[in-house]
Amino acid sequence: MNQSRFALFFGNRGFFPASLLAEAREELPRVLKAMGHEVLMLDADATRHGAVETPREGEIYANFLRENRGQYDGVILSLPNFGDETGAVAALKDAGVPILIQGYPDDMDRMAPEVRRDAFCGKLSIMDVFHQYGLPFTALKPHVVSPSSEKFRANVDHFDRVCRIVAKMRNMVVGAIGARTTAFKTVRIDEIALQQHGITMETLDLSDIFARMRALEPTGEAYTEKAATLRGYTSWTGVPEAAFEKITRLGVVLDEVIDEYRMDAIALRCWIELQQQLGISACVLLGELNNRGIPAACEVDVGNAVAMYALHHGSGEPATCLDWNNNYGEEDDKCILFHCGPVPRALMAGPGRIADHAILANAVGEGCGYGCHVGRIAPFDFTFASMRTEAGKLHFYLGEGAFTEDAIPSDFFGCGGVAAIPRLQDVLLHIGYNGYRHHVGVTRGKVLQALREALGHYLGYETAEPQSAPREV
Repeated sequence: MNQSRFALFFGNRGFFPASLLAEAREELPRVLKAMGHEVLMLDADATRHGAVETPREGEIYANFLRENRGQYDGVILSLPNFGDETGAVAALKDAGVPILIQGYPDDMDRMAPEVRRDAFCGKLSIMDVFHQYGLPFTALKPHVVSPSSEKFRANVDHFDRVCRIVAKMRNMVVGAIGARTTAFKTVRIDEIALQQHGITMETLDLSDIFARMRALEPTGEAYTEKAATLRGYTSWTGVPEAAFEKITRLGVVLDEVIDEYRMDAIALRCWIELQQQLGISACVLLGELNNRGIPAACEVDVGNAVAMYALHHGSGEPATCLDWNNNYGEEDDKCILFHCGPVPRALMAGPGRIADHAILANAVGEGCGYGCHVGRIAPFDFTFASMRTEAGKLHFYLGEGAFTEDAIPSDFFGCGGVAAIPRLQDVLLHIGYNGYRHHVGVTRGKVLQALREALGHYLGYETAEPQSAPREV
């Protein structure tokens, strides 16, 4: 996953040492480039010391950002000395991207007036005035930090995740392929609310998908490549060749429409027309898309496709769509998260296998639902999220947990894992009382803080963390 590109801003206040600015202009870009980030910097001679102190210098920097619009994902506001809040506001009030405020620490043996920084105090002044202007910013612990320290590297990692989420969510295209699954009113979504938050929803009818499949030449390059990819993705032992051929055709068509409409994520109507008319299930295709970093949700759950997209760009890992499915004995803080097979291979404990849809077989008959990916989810720490729309707003709940090595009965269908989630009962109450879906998006790693900051602080979505709520008596 591409790392964020940062525009660098250096604050100045003239009666503090200017020599510190030259050091910072050399050190900060060097450190960031070593971390894999590209940087943009104002020319050193564009302002006094290549920094910003006055409103006029702030205007010069604002013009620099306008000239490079779209070329940076975030701004790092660095304070080698105290800095000036008025110039910083003039420079960054229209930046339109996340802003990380970093202050250099003073050294205890360099506290004389001619060498000390006072960025500790200056950072508070800039945060105060940014707050007055309603200008969102990011400030992390510790309050002041040297760019050469590991703590700064951790701060940049967090900020990089925030910037990726914000940039991607503001121009997202999500595909709804097929009408909402008739029986599932739980996945209804407000398309206009999505659009008002910068998320475009493109819809396609399954009849168009089926027509494209029929027109596809099975000897063409796209079909041949997709067949090879699927053969190498998992075990197809026992799957009828006719079912594999149809699954391959559907995979090619999904790739085509994703490319044609520039979709960043999709939600597919995956039953029961696929089983009734084609005799297949799409689970393995959704998992393979997720494995490539294209979030794909089941049952036309657009809300969770959007949540998965945020999770994916926060973690840099694949995301998946799972059901809150089963209790795990009498353990209040454990449950089984499961779905029929959209779990990406990267999140599975080992090789999977393709099977008939054992649950839908009760309705459509045996042998009509090949395509489910059976396996187990690997043990790892994870972040979860889900999204719904209400009254024109986007609402997310966020949390963290861990998949364990606890066993699931061998006859358990699909791909599942035992999830240990602190205050799980509070999470479930929050889901139910607030009208969220029976699905949840999951990704590897603990990236809750980056999600919270990106979605709530910068994008203005409504976020909640039911794990932090007081436990009901």
